[in-house]
Amino acid sequence: MAHNKPKPDDRSDNVEKLQSMIHHTIENMEDAEAAMEFSSAQDRANIEAKNERRRKSIEAFRSEIKDEAQHRNE
Repeated sequence: MAHNKPKPDDRSDNVEKLQSMIHHTIENMEDAEAAMEFSSAQDRANIEAKNERRRKSIEAFRSEIKDEAQHRNE
């Protein structure tokens, strides 16, 4: 049985990846808000709930960026 070695932990581009994730999440929020104009009351409620979860994700991404930036400076 062959044992695969795990890849080394390469964190060099994590900040850029996280920033890209934030950018895409914001775009998704904006698209969803634009769609609300044509949505039913139930769909609007679902969109608002999803966008609230997206806001929390963005906060978590930003916190992780701070951690990664600090890790780079160590």
